[in-house]
Amino acid sequence: MKNVFFLLFVLIAIPIIGQEKTKLSLDHYENYEWTYNPTLSPDGKQILYSRTWINLVDDKRETDLWIMNSDGSTNRFFLNGSNGKWSPDGTKIAFTKKGEPDGTQIFVKYLGVEGEPTQITKLEKSPSSMEWSPDSKHIAFIMHVDSEPALKPKGVPSPPKGASWTKSPQVIDQVDYTQDRVGFLERGFRQLFIVPADGGTARQITFGEYDDISGGIAWSKNNKSIIFSSYQKPEAEYARGHSNLYSVNINTSEIQELTSRDGTESAPRVSPDGSKIAFIGSTWSKNFYHDRKMYVMNSDGSNMKCITNSLDQTPSAAIWSANGSGVYFNVREYGQSNVYYADTKGKVKKVTTGNHMLSMNDLAGSRAVATWSDPSNPSDIVTFSLEKVRDMKRLTEVNKDIFYNVDFGEVEEIKYKSVDGKEVQGWIVKPPQFDPNKKYPLVLRIHGGPHGMYHVGFNYNFQLHAAQDQVVLYTNPRGSTGYGYDFANAIQNAYPGNDYDDLMAGVDEILAKGYIDESRMYVYGGSGGGVLTSWIVGQTDRFAAASVNYPVTNWFSFVGTTDGSGWYYNFEKYPWEDPSEHIKRSPLMYVGNVKTPTMLMCGEEDLRTPISQTEEYYQALKMNKVPTVMIRFNKEYHGTGSKPSNFLRTHGYINAWFDKHPVKKDATEQIKTR
Repeated sequence: MKNVFFLLFVLIAIPIIGQEKTKLSLDHYENYEWTYNPTLSPDGKQILYSRTWINLVDDKRETDLWIMNSDGSTNRFFLNGSNGKWSPDGTKIAFTKKGEPDGTQIFVKYLGVEGEPTQITKLEKSPSSMEWSPDSKHIAFIMHVDSEPALKPKGVPSPPKGASWTKSPQVIDQVDYTQDRVGFLERGFRQLFIVPADGGTARQITFGEYDDISGGIAWSKNNKSIIFSSYQKPEAEYARGHSNLYSVNINTSEIQELTSRDGTESAPRVSPDGSKIAFIGSTWSKNFYHDRKMYVMNSDGSNMKCITNSLDQTPSAAIWSANGSGVYFNVREYGQSNVYYADTKGKVKKVTTGNHMLSMNDLAGSRAVATWSDPSNPSDIVTFSLEKVRDMKRLTEVNKDIFYNVDFGEVEEIKYKSVDGKEVQGWIVKPPQFDPNKKYPLVLRIHGGPHGMYHVGFNYNFQLHAAQDQVVLYTNPRGSTGYGYDFANAIQNAYPGNDYDDLMAGVDEILAKGYIDESRMYVYGGSGGGVLTSWIVGQTDRFAAASVNYPVTNWFSFVGTTDGSGWYYNFEKYPWEDPSEHIKRSPLMYVGNVKTPTMLMCGEEDLRTPISQTEEYYQALKMNKVPTVMIRFNKEYHGTGSKPSNFLRTHGYINAWFDKHPVKKDATEQIKTR
């Protein structure tokens, strides 16, 4: 019987061991998962983290909380919910999920106690920035509070009994009155609240019609006050690039201003002994991009000092060391993310290295927990000791069940010179089983922002293109973050400007390698990438087809219709003072040069780059008889992939458009067909 069992095992095991590799497809996406926000219990023995999965039946992404031992053992589902927070005493966990009577509510789960979690709030609006008090007795959070209407109609009679009147008009008097993924903003302000951890009525502790409280909150060590970021001054809505740190007494609502310099302060973090506050700050300037640094000051706001002057990169929020001698933070630079440390005297050192995206999220003693990804591995949870950072341990492999036999494309880093001798970093994703003697199509993918950074973390879209036997090129042209302040600010009053040259220099760099079919080159990008794609097709006809996704094509009409007034400041003058710069930098002004078949995609509800920007460009292309289609995505704000079904459709439409235009037509032939 034993020999029979062994034979059966061999017969079953052989095909598994010898199983052929497969390529990534959209089918894999159905079971794709994300991990994020890992936090250590106060004793360092357990890790709580969020795990997002795709619900294709209801067409949404859902998040659950999972828990495991700090060595990765006993990894299990914990709760349906998100934003999990350990209480400082380690006895309970606060989290948010849909509750009664409606909307998002705060719940508390007592550890080691049988039964369901306790809903401790009955809020009318969704809470955010939830934080435990140090004594674990209260939870603070931010919530929107309505203001009185700016204007009420006078003399309008009440509707007759049984009447069905049209919904009342919106009365708007704010500078910024819409927000993408939200819609029209209710008149009012985000205020601070506290609620007892064992439930009760949430109590408002900040008041007044000032700039919204945002950017994170932190309790004082003595449980008596909360530090927050806002701009509590008249005319605050016009004070772009300004915020201060304040402290509010939770019993008296008395507010103390802790900082008053020109610039922004956010993400306050109190030191373990309560004597200091670390925060992220930027100095005010007229530039669209602001340089952010790490600062430390005494808890009363005195003795403020920048401790990252020697680092020309942007730090994440601080994580204090156990002894309070300094702070740890993440830095995204040169396409990677690693952990840094700065002591309170201003000495900075790099703690971790690696060609990865490592983001430390929490610390207990010397034990750190982080999310990690590299070109072939989606985000997972890792842990390491700050004393032995090289001994990093991967605790989860949430996508191993779907990727165990997938052959991913190799990612190769490149660096090249652009105009003005500017060095640009980029990456090439090669198809699985790449053959340098073959000729492959090229897909140039452009990131948005424009102040963003492509990196070495796993990218599902790029690997999909590689699986379709396409070479992908993605680069960080000037304006990208991660290369210092001057590089990011190089597009001030110039965007899209020299970005075009940086991108084309990258295309030339990969063409010189000899394995690209120059007649089968494609380009696309969304948001800032849509801006640059529409600019590119107005400057060159070297691409066989393009997809301009949720773009800005007309700066003149955009600055007054986007969800915020900040874009006015990316131009030297207001458009009514001198429209020439807005016109000169608008891709729409060069649409007469376009010969490339150009598809457009945009969300119907986009408030960041309103769909009218797409419509203007589409009509211009049609008038010039350029091959085009406009894809209008339902139930999408900025972007086309917030719904899982629309993520799948986005790639499907891009595939179809590129397949419809497999080879670049001769320019003269295109002109004849007009």
